[in-house]
Amino acid sequence: MRRQLGLLCKQLVAEGPSTSGRGELAAWGAALGRPQQRWLSADAAEAAAAAAGSATRRGRPTGLRRLKLAYQNYKQLSKMRLSLLVVATSAAGYAAGSSERIDWAGLGWTSLGTMLASSSANALNQVYEKVNDGLMKRTMNRPLPTGRMSRAHALAFAAIAGVGGVWLLAEKTNLTTAALGAANIALYAGVYTPLKQISIINTWVGAVVGAVPPLMGWAAATGGLDAGAAILGAGLYFWQMPHFMALAWMCKADYAAGGYRMLSLIDATGRRTAACALRNCVYLLPLGALATWLGVTTPYFAYESAFITGGMMLTAAKFYGNPTVPNARLLFRASLLHLPIFMAAFLLHRQPNTGEDRAALLAHNARLLGLGAPLTEEEREQQQLGWAAGSGDAEGAAAGALARVRFSLPPLPFLGPLPLGLQLSCPSKAACEEGSEQQQGSANGEADEADGGKQQKEQQQQQPNSTAAAPVVKT
Repeated sequence: MRRQLGLLCKQLVAEGPSTSGRGELAAWGAALGRPQQRWLSADAAEAAAAAAGSATRRGRPTGLRRLKLAYQNYKQLSKMRLSLLVVATSAAGYAAGSSERIDWAGLGWTSLGTMLASSSANALNQVYEKVNDGLMKRTMNRPLPTGRMSRAHALAFAAIAGVGGVWLLAEKTNLTTAALGAANIALYAGVYTPLKQISIINTWVGAVVGAVPPLMGWAAATGGLDAGAAILGAGLYFWQMPHFMALAWMCKADYAAGGYRMLSLIDATGRRTAACALRNCVYLLPLGALATWLGVTTPYFAYESAFITGGMMLTAAKFYGNPTVPNARLLFRASLLHLPIFMAAFLLHRQPNTGEDRAALLAHNARLLGLGAPLTEEEREQQQLGWAAGSGDAEGAAAGALARVRFSLPPLPFLGPLPLGLQLSCPSKAACEEGSEQQQGSANGEADEADGGKQQKEQQQQQPNSTAAAPVVKT
């Protein structure tokens, strides 16, 4: 502890004063160091004295500087960069789940509520891990380990942000989104945080936490969740595993010093850590094709998703072949590039959410691929003809709804040719309905023409009989 204090003071003086409060922290370290000069090394004592002199020359902080220091403390307490990433994934879920027009006011309220909920969860995490954070280089300068903020202060901030965020989501969006936000705070602070010091399973639980924000955005836009939301949630879940496995291998010593249980700490060779990263890249690969089959995106996203995921998978394979820190860093940087490109491509090629039952569409497409009960002959004829009128029974109505959904997909290189039934294509639901109305009108016209021909034929058959039956008048 004495050695760490001396190194901290020396580092702070070397960095110089800044608006992040390091000067005040150095003064605090110097004040602690004065009565213990005999325990500190000469370098640490010199650093502490220099820090104390620098803080004295600067004088007491002004009101504006106090506001800046408070902002920096709250910024670190809320983990601003991580919270902004959470907000970005939530906003992407909102945009993806929207119809043709995005409600920008609703998107703004959803982002603000998600930001407050994420800040609350991060503050509770730091309250619990105050001692552990002080032992790690990555986290030792946070407000709680350095004493710039008390635990009571941080708890009050977490309570205000959490209650405010959940209330805002319930008031401005819906109860489903608010429930997801409250559950994610509890999962992150109440399950994931203590689990980090107990079991390596914490990484998988943390991946679930990261997959919830896009579901919140989707629920805020649609009022519920469907198979389209599952695409985004699965994408975030599978992406986090290679991202965090690479980070865990890079910061292996730091996690060990903090007392955290990570897979990298029980993996001497690094093969298990790298295998987990590579395996989840493989799981991430078919999501683009699945999004296209469900009608969530256009077919272009299937190719783009496979391409960008394949790039990250190559870095994961390199990490697996040679588990070194440089290869882990390469995978980590590839993951940082993958997420924004994946989300941008998803939004660029998204299909407006029309509220169709995508779960039923998925089951229907699975049957077309031979993964479920085979289609009946009647269903196959309806699928090939694009029958969208629907009959009075429930099965006919379901078949008509499925026929109106756009799920045309050109053959993918890694999937091979698709069955004929998947080649039904309409540019939009309105066009499909218009086409179905025209088809129904033409069918009715053909039926009327057939009825008219039948009546004319009957009249022709009846005409000789009526002529024969009529009395013959001779003149």
